[in-house]
Amino acid sequence: MASYCVTVTRLRLALGTGARRFHVAAVFSARAGAAMSRFEPGSSIGYGKMHENIGVVRRRLGRPLTLSEKIVYGHLDDPSGQEIDRGRTYLRLRPDRVAMQDATAQMAMLQFISSGLPKVAVPSTIHCDHLIEAQIGGAQDLQRAKEVNQEVYNFLATSAAKYGVGFWKPGSGIIHQIILENYAYPGVMLIGTDSHTPNGGGLGGICIGVGGADAVDVMAGIPWELKCPKVIGVRLTGTLSGWTSPKDVILKVAGILTVKGGTGAIVEYHGPGVDSISCTGMATICNMGAEIGATTSVFPYNHRMKTYLQKTGRREIASAADEFRDDLVPDEGCEYDQVIEINLSELKPHINGPFTPDLAHPVSEIGAIAKKSGWPLEVKVGLIGSCTNSSYEDMGRAASLAKQALHKGLKCKAQFTVTPGSEQIRATIERDGYAKILSDVGGVVLANACGPCIGQWDRYADVKRGEKNTIVTSFNRNFTARNDANPATHAFVTSPEIVTALALAGTLSFNPETDYLTSPSGEKFKLEPPTGDELPSRDFDPGQDTYQHPPAESASVRVRHEDVPINIRILQKALVLTLFYLIPHVSHRQVKGKCTTDHISAAGPWLKFRGHLDNISNNMLIGAVNMENDAVNRVKNQLTGGYGGVPDVARFYKANGVNWVVVGDENYGEGSSREHAALEPRHLGGRAIIVKSFARIHETNLKKQGLLPLTFSNPDDYDRIRPDDKISITGLKSFAPGKPLTAVIKHCDGSQESVSLSHTFNETQIEWFKAGSALNRMKELQ
Repeated sequence: MASYCVTVTRLRLALGTGARRFHVAAVFSARAGAAMSRFEPGSSIGYGKMHENIGVVRRRLGRPLTLSEKIVYGHLDDPSGQEIDRGRTYLRLRPDRVAMQDATAQMAMLQFISSGLPKVAVPSTIHCDHLIEAQIGGAQDLQRAKEVNQEVYNFLATSAAKYGVGFWKPGSGIIHQIILENYAYPGVMLIGTDSHTPNGGGLGGICIGVGGADAVDVMAGIPWELKCPKVIGVRLTGTLSGWTSPKDVILKVAGILTVKGGTGAIVEYHGPGVDSISCTGMATICNMGAEIGATTSVFPYNHRMKTYLQKTGRREIASAADEFRDDLVPDEGCEYDQVIEINLSELKPHINGPFTPDLAHPVSEIGAIAKKSGWPLEVKVGLIGSCTNSSYEDMGRAASLAKQALHKGLKCKAQFTVTPGSEQIRATIERDGYAKILSDVGGVVLANACGPCIGQWDRYADVKRGEKNTIVTSFNRNFTARNDANPATHAFVTSPEIVTALALAGTLSFNPETDYLTSPSGEKFKLEPPTGDELPSRDFDPGQDTYQHPPAESASVRVRHEDVPINIRILQKALVLTLFYLIPHVSHRQVKGKCTTDHISAAGPWLKFRGHLDNISNNMLIGAVNMENDAVNRVKNQLTGGYGGVPDVARFYKANGVNWVVVGDENYGEGSSREHAALEPRHLGGRAIIVKSFARIHETNLKKQGLLPLTFSNPDDYDRIRPDDKISITGLKSFAPGKPLTAVIKHCDGSQESVSLSHTFNETQIEWFKAGSALNRMKELQ
């Protein structure tokens, strides 16, 4: 008891008498006693509470639990009363913390400010990584970004200080690498406003990507809802070796499950092969699990994670995890909804693409496949890094290949870029010589940021827009035009090692396991398989201090642009009950084929408008293909008969009081968590999105913003919609969970027909809809 009192006294000295209750409560309840991070010494890990909850649920269910279930159910708001049924019931959860990247944090913080609450209820952080455009090199690009985005950074820094949020300044690194280095730990439940938040599963946490409104719920202290996930088990046997890397595991899994095969499920890796993968390698696999639609992915706690925790200055957490190890691994005899078996000893290097991350090919076959398919064989640019593959081990293995080439006098034939994942990684690879080797072979070291991975890349020195070309990356996503805004760019994702080898060779047809390179002297040589230390032999070099602690007393902090949240609140209220009983005579836009959140709300140069909803709405659906004419950003205005851009036609409809809906295909809204893909249709007068199926995050975002995400009860009914139809949605007066709605389709020839529309709304979510948005409902309940 004495140690508890001392801890609380220190808390009060550090945070003042107004310290948030969650700090003291967490200290009191945490039997393990380890701080959640070095930046939050008074906020302890709740292993004790999680252990108790697991015990309650195990007794209720009477069966062994998967690791995913242990962590998820261990964070239940009411473990005794919560109905638990995988794939059916909605769970009310209490996540440990929230993380936001700067592009999504703008709207999330605006919404939190609109809630009227004085402080966040759980530890939360903002990470400035999305707004730095790659042009010249790290230092120059970072300085330019600080100047161009000064207004956004000022808003985020001051709102973070005002409301108790930690702030990582531009140049700190990519959100997911910062989380892995500082905040993730075995058993944590973390939600982040970025789809690749599952990266933290490499350290044994349940880390889930969400939209900004979900983050606001958690920051406001409201239980967070998640449909009880199914669990897909991936059993690993054998050992990784040679050219095969952790990236090849997820590239293989993506090929098996496709971009929607993991929807509604957590992917849980297990088996004896797990121990052959480094902690950061596990993070790579979990990170790209977002590309199969998975809720998240996770690995069991093992010695690799323990070593990583110790090396990143978190020995106390490692000790606490050892104490609660049984809660951080699956129970023997637990059952999965689906099991995939992969023998790592037999797994070959893979490369996926183009245009979708689930089109998997062995590297040994990609040359022949590309030639047959008419894909450009010449590799124009090789890009390594990003949140998926920018660890010390990744950089070391790439550098080992570059060093071999330099020894023979060879440099990259393709352009080559290197993106460090964090300031700590940048400083350490610079100290240990990796950065120089990669630069000497022809690489340009970019800023510690997302850069080309999310379209923040000022390209076109080597190709013109519309010119067909090939790039290879160690990124996670390769949708059309994602990296460089060029729809003709064929982007392939693979490991950093394969990217480096292909950049050296300059062609997709090069197989580093069998083929030879030619040095400037004419000597033919074969690359030895890559090698690299899992962690530096010396401690990590932290580099520059880029973290801003929230002040203990923030009453005097003035948030820049305090008038903006009022505009957001007015927007939220504007459409409250216009939707409730009937959506009549709606014009529609029918989308053909893949429609990701990149198609709905493009990133790249549009990111600077994330805090200005009306401006960024000018990119709404400009990348989607229109079913009527196979054109991009060209739709018919049903009122005038002319054609125009999607945002222009939507604005015309809104100005004339005409409602509209989107009709879409499978897995609509896959990809990034970007909330603007829901906010923009709402802002421009959209009422519903009717599709064959949804990606999880986007469906939730639409609900949060007061729109109707609906699916055809019979997917074939998609083909019954004609370009000039009018659609009415009926049944909203008796809107209820599990009860379908009806779309009355009125054809231009005067005939009409009805189709059934399914939905996944529960009672709480229907209240969001009635109120116009989840934020409005929160305000009603205050």
